[in-house]
Amino acid sequence: MNIFARFAQDESGATAIEYGLIAALISVGIILAATTLGTNLSNLFNGIANKLKVTGVS
Repeated sequence: MNIFARFAQDESGATAIEYGLIAALISVGIILAATTLGTNLSNLFNGIANKLKVTGVS
């Protein structure tokens, strides 16, 4: 019974799990931001390329 009582009061692993969850959330945010930025840059460059084609530069 003493082993179960110590296990229930042990919080040393909880902190590591919390840091892992925080790191995972930050990673998801970075991935979403990079994806959005990449899409916006792609649209910008495609728009510039289309304008250059219309004016006959290429």
